[in-house]
Amino acid sequence: MGFLNLRIELNTKLSELFAKTKAEKRAALIGYLPAGFPSKLESIEFIKAMIDGGVDAVEVGFPYSDPVMDGPIIQQASEISLHNKTKAEDVLSLQADVAKLNVPAVVMSYWNPIERYGSDKFLTKMKSINGAGVITPDLTIDESEDWITDCRKTEMDSIFVVAPNTSDERLAQVTKLCTGFIYAASIMGVTGTRTSVSSQAKDLVTRIRKFSNLPVAVGLGVSNREQAKEVAQYADGVIVGSAFIKLILANTDKQKALADVKQLAQQLSEGVRSVG
Repeated sequence: MGFLNLRIELNTKLSELFAKTKAEKRAALIGYLPAGFPSKLESIEFIKAMIDGGVDAVEVGFPYSDPVMDGPIIQQASEISLHNKTKAEDVLSLQADVAKLNVPAVVMSYWNPIERYGSDKFLTKMKSINGAGVITPDLTIDESEDWITDCRKTEMDSIFVVAPNTSDERLAQVTKLCTGFIYAASIMGVTGTRTSVSSQAKDLVTRIRKFSNLPVAVGLGVSNREQAKEVAQYADGVIVGSAFIKLILANTDKQKALADVKQLAQQLSEGVRSVG
């Protein structure tokens, strides 16, 4: 278990993004959408709308049948994606399309789909399509030695998730093994839009900074300009997923849905830029 004591630093697409946003004295805005939602062909259109509205980086979700960390909105989107028969190759194809839009693109996936596909094969493919990294919310660092080794070989950022109930001892271990950024869950539980962002988020970020200089991005709950502004006051990145998905689910008119997604991205972008 000696690898748990290693601190890793990589110069990657994500580190370049966070250096840029730090110079601009603002947080990065990161948008999330599952591949294959609302359809395989339409995913990229909605991601383009996010980027046009001001999203700095994109998380492509790998849909999974047992998403333990996801709330009802993302679960519904994942069910639609799975109904559309979205497979690993579709996730990677969307990832490649997003990377061509000149924003860092990462995959967020539970471990089972990656393991089933072949983790080394997955990372090799990610490198070939200019992917930036992989977020693995349910992979523990104790079981990640081979994964981390393969991430280093392919220069993929390995991003782990920490929560308010993560102990200081565990935070020290996890943050050493993260590259790109550290994903801080703003409240314990599942994802979804909320009327307010938990105060636990700020406390968690403060604790993380005792152990790491790596950028910290907060997810799970941000849904509007004011919340984005609030989180951007103490975090390096603001992650938004459910709020975008909710707009897509609410609209049968695709053009209106695209316009609404772009408008929300603009509002969130204003929020992360209005700090200071």
